[in-house]
Amino acid sequence: MQPLTIGEGAMDTIGDPIRLGIVTVSDRASNGTYEDEGGPAILSFFEEAIRSPWEAHYRCVADERAEVEQALIELSDDVGCSVVVTTGGTGPAARDITPEATEAVCDRLMPGFGEQMRSISLAFVPTAILSRQIGGLRGTCLLFNLPGRPKAIRETIDEIWKAVPYCVDLMGGPYMDMDEDVCNAFRPKNARRAR
Repeated sequence: MQPLTIGEGAMDTIGDPIRLGIVTVSDRASNGTYEDEGGPAILSFFEEAIRSPWEAHYRCVADERAEVEQALIELSDDVGCSVVVTTGGTGPAARDITPEATEAVCDRLMPGFGEQMRSISLAFVPTAILSRQIGGLRGTCLLFNLPGRPKAIRETIDEIWKAVPYCVDLMGGPYMDMDEDVCNAFRPKNARRAR
């Protein structure tokens, strides 16, 4: 079993407890050649932005499609995560298989996630067009792929996450309360809980 991090949430939260998954896809990080930096960057965002009580379940796997699929299925089906975020393995290299693994386990794709993430990244680097990031749904779990570098992760997740709480709402998941100063998530007025 790999590490579990629990966030206590804010004292005055209006949100429900939520389970979140983080999957780092990297041959070198999974075999200990270097320390994973992508997973901690995602975790840092959760710590700063989410006011609801939360649990983050972390996996670090090699760039092997079967391993990535197994981690995604375990976190969504067995652990019961409402959102699973991956980092790494989205480029054009032969071993970059994260999008294929994600698509294989999803019931439905959410094309807007990949489109928006590439659009965000293009403001910073022209090589964003080389990314093959995708998003999709597995049952009541949202899955999507982030870049591998911490700076790119934060540039992307800080914007993308604005749509995530309402997506979870629409799938019948827990109400995720956010720190509006970090991530001002969008919800229609009739979908917001009063403070």
